[in-house]
Amino acid sequence: MARNNRDLERFEKKLRELTVVMERMHLNEYIRYLNNTKRIVYINIVSGISRGIGTAIGFTIITALILVLIRNLAMQNLPLIGDFIAEIVKIVESKVGY
Repeated sequence: MARNNRDLERFEKKLRELTVVMERMHLNEYIRYLNNTKRIVYINIVSGISRGIGTAIGFTIITALILVLIRNLAMQNLPLIGDFIAEIVKIVESKVGY
């Protein structure tokens, strides 16, 4: 009987430790989140839109910086590279409408 009590106390102690660990993981909030499909869809839509806008803005900034760099290199009249870059800048400016 004493052994059963010790085993039961050990089991209860382990169960309390497991409960504390699960509370630290916020497992119940995560399970509630997974069960709420409307919230999952909303969060995925918002994150997709944000990711798309961020990508577009970043691409625009990087492209503008590259065009400025190419234009500056073309103005320095470097042999071979300058002519090639000048032609690229002319093509891009004609497409963009500068």
